[in-house]
Amino acid sequence: MANAINWFEIPATDFIRAKKFYETILGTEIMEMPFPHGKYGLFPADMQNGQVGGGLMQSEGFNPSKDGAVIYLNGGEDLSAPLSRIEPAGGKIVMPKTSIGSNGFMAHFIDTEGNRVALHSMK
Repeated sequence: MANAINWFEIPATDFIRAKKFYETILGTEIMEMPFPHGKYGLFPADMQNGQVGGGLMQSEGFNPSKDGAVIYLNGGEDLSAPLSRIEPAGGKIVMPKTSIGSNGFMAHFIDTEGNRVALHSMK
């Protein structure tokens, strides 16, 4: 097993708002995909080369929550950059940039949909 995580999905109640939020904080494009039971967008990942990918989805039965498992998104080279864009984009930082020693830094936030999500970087 190369990765403990194979795929993730972040639920949204307002897909367009959530898509704009994640594109803003991560500085990337979320590619919309046809989805028969709602709306779906793909986070960038090179899965052919072992990168873990994920999606943003709006569909019945997929409800945002700040409770439960926390997904750590790649915060890039320095976590300070995406972290500085969270609150202006409509999210709320609930754990500021925190050192985890030789494993880098982490921070938790609540997105525009009410999900608790985290960022990780080495700086």
